[in-house]
Amino acid sequence: MIVLLLGVLVLVIGGCVCVVWAERGGPRWVRIVAALTRGAGELLSSAQQKSRSRNRGGSGDTDDD
Repeated sequence: MIVLLLGVLVLVIGGCVCVVWAERGGPRWVRIVAALTRGAGELLSSAQQKSRSRNRGGSGDTDDD
């Protein structure tokens, strides 16, 4: 289990490095990895938002006062 988590951590750090490198004009493969990393981040973010709205009842009302 620890090996799996370390592998995921290495992939995440490598993806972040590629995003920074691509912003500075890295090679083509770096730009591809950076695009995949950004896409995965957006997918996770949207899935997290859907999960939050489902847990609140799906009303979409963000005013908790």
